[in-house]
Amino acid sequence: RPRVGTFGAGRAALPEPVLRQAAEEMLDWRGSGMSVMEMSHRGRDFMSIHAEAQADLRDLLAIPASHKLLFMQGGAIAENAIVPMNMFRGRASADYVETGAWSTRSIAEARRYGHVNVAASSADTKFTSIPPRDRWKLDPAAAYVHICSNETIGGVQYQTVPDVGEVPLVADVSSDILSRPLDVSRFGLLYGGAQKNIGPAGLTIVIVRDDLLGQAHPYTPDAFNYTLQAEADSMLNTPPTYAIYIAGLVFKWLKAQGGLAAMAARNEAKARLLYDALDASALYSCPVARDCRSLMNVPFHLKDPALDATFLKEAEARGLAQLKGHRVVGGMRASIYNAMPIEGVQALVDHL
Repeated sequence: RPRVGTFGAGRAALPEPVLRQAAEEMLDWRGSGMSVMEMSHRGRDFMSIHAEAQADLRDLLAIPASHKLLFMQGGAIAENAIVPMNMFRGRASADYVETGAWSTRSIAEARRYGHVNVAASSADTKFTSIPPRDRWKLDPAAAYVHICSNETIGGVQYQTVPDVGEVPLVADVSSDILSRPLDVSRFGLLYGGAQKNIGPAGLTIVIVRDDLLGQAHPYTPDAFNYTLQAEADSMLNTPPTYAIYIAGLVFKWLKAQGGLAAMAARNEAKARLLYDALDASALYSCPVARDCRSLMNVPFHLKDPALDATFLKEAEARGLAQLKGHRVVGGMRASIYNAMPIEGVQALVDHL
């Protein structure tokens, strides 16, 4: 089957050149006589891999000197707890904006560690939109404002960075990080699992502003304390070494493609191709409001749901894999992350 056909939302496709290089280096990384999986995380070889990956990610995102970059573990699910542990900083509450299943889950977890004010919610639209900024009921004394920049299940995405004043803005960017340029200076904290646009599951990216460090709750485990991880250069415990290595190869690939501005143009073209086909079809529909449609995750429905199984079976036969929608919303979902070429999207459009 052609590799262009993988539309999975969880574990996403990796660029083929990255996979080929990893295969070539599997048994012997650059004459070291070892696989990266066998290296000491404190050895010279892996430390060079680690440092280069950090430098390339800083370059791609133009991360300012005011922000620390951490390579952690546990994914965004763990960060739903780690964020409030580190970010409440003695404040009475935090503001959360609810735009779908993942921000809902973030809210539920944060409530274990402090009071959560749901400043806005699009539950009334079944999470097919983002609440207008002028309707958010923010607390100027909140510890932080939390958003999910792209909801993988519902397919809604912030088109701009919301202005929340002086309160630190925190964002779960798991499913759209590195898909477009991002002004990191607008955020107090960014976090995301690597398994969409960065690399294998197991690595979590955290970018945190310096002035927000040093006030973690006393019960925070050392491994989850941003300050301790920053002081240890993310080496407080053994990091996910192979995932960092693959991520580093992806960063090199992204730079070779022209960086994030070039990726944004490519992603916009892919999304436009698919959304235009869905909107012009008499058989399919996309439920997401046009002003917040995701460039990464495109949910769609057959107007006759009885045909879903036939559509998926025929798509699978054509090499168009993992198109079944999330069980929460049903239908179909095409995840078109960075590594999905436009030829793959065209193949899907031809199947509609």
